[in-house]
Amino acid sequence: MLRNISIALLLVIMPFAAVAKTAEEDRQEIREMRSEVLAQLYKNNPEAEELIKDSEGYAVFNNGGVNLIFLSAGSGKGVAHDNKSGKDTFMRMATGGVGIGLGIKDYRAVIVFHKRSMFDQFVDKGWDLSGQADAAATIDDQGGEANAADSVLGGITVYQMTEKGLALQATLQGTKYWKVDKWNNQ
Repeated sequence: MLRNISIALLLVIMPFAAVAKTAEEDRQEIREMRSEVLAQLYKNNPEAEELIKDSEGYAVFNNGGVNLIFLSAGSGKGVAHDNKSGKDTFMRMATGGVGIGLGIKDYRAVIVFHKRSMFDQFVDKGWDLSGQADAAATIDDQGGEANAADSVLGGITVYQMTEKGLALQATLQGTKYWKVDKWNNQ
């Protein structure tokens, strides 16, 4: 059990220990990820394009996670876009939770904010407590996904798309999103 917890912690910490890039390289990588994720979302859910256009703002994150029996952990990076001002805020995220699950999952999340207060709270405070149940299998671009994610907070819509991985889980997770000064001080 201690070995499994150590592996989970290592998977969460590894993205922070990656080879150092310049702030502009990080921002460009996140912008490219956002474009790819939105293109995939619009292809799979055409109604999302209008929903995002009419919203206060949206956020796009890449997330890697691991579920080991009763614990789950994950981390990622992304960007929150304010539709009113056009400003991007670059962020990181980390998640941890309890529940029943097993597997590793690399997924993308798009969070659409329908209320200004929800967008501002997300960018400034960044907390979200989510209940999640899903089954996903994608290996070498083959496979499928069925998931449901619902936020405890009102005024948002969340889309999740599996990139690669295999997971079966039912967890209650806490997620923290925060601004990265290095990426936002341009």
